[in-house]
Amino acid sequence: MSQHHDDFAVEPIRGLPELPPEGETILWQGRPDAFALSWQALSLPWIAGYFVVLAAWRFLSLVDLLPMGQVIGYSVPFLGLGAIVLGLLGAFGYVQARSTVYTVTNRRIAMRVGAALTVTLNLPYTRIAAADFAPGRRGTGTIALHTLGGPKLSYLTLWPHVRPWRISVPQPALRCIPDAERVARLIAEAAEARVAVPQVAQAAAPAPVAAPPSAPAARPARPAAAAAAVAAE
Repeated sequence: MSQHHDDFAVEPIRGLPELPPEGETILWQGRPDAFALSWQALSLPWIAGYFVVLAAWRFLSLVDLLPMGQVIGYSVPFLGLGAIVLGLLGAFGYVQARSTVYTVTNRRIAMRVGAALTVTLNLPYTRIAAADFAPGRRGTGTIALHTLGGPKLSYLTLWPHVRPWRISVPQPALRCIPDAERVARLIAEAAEARVAVPQVAQAAAPAPVAAPPSAPAARPARPAAAAAAVAAE
């Protein structure tokens, strides 16, 4: 279901490690919205709020003890530190978004994810049990995929392209994609059409059945007249 991709190999098609087989058509390709991915996956609002609370706590604890200028001077560094952290996380989210390519075809969903360690995940529709759509802001949204069997997926390897906090059974997700509602309908239609196609498998040839051992040939019966003559003698 998943495979590692050689960073030094040239992709014949963006986002795919090899050319699609005959009959497979690319329906959509895209990547996460960088701002939405940073905002949601990296929890930027919570981190910003944390540093604001620290600055407010420092301000309120010193406002009755020191002059206002010194109080502000002791409080503002927390806001500056928070801005640095948010900037670093925003840059990380941008790199993650730019290095990601989601591909939807009429047979599968492919996810090329990872900035340092690139991984290509192939998910045929026959191995997807369900898909959950969660709308976001500015027309973005996330589509989480419930997979059936196959190799066990690593939450850390796929993060942030997974459903949050589903660590024991990771669910790959197309995170924060633009025009997500249209893509969700496209996936539903393609999956329904693909699953409806009967999968024909060549049956194995039956093993030859050994013939039962032949019984010894029966001696021909004597005619009744000959048997009577022998008895008379």
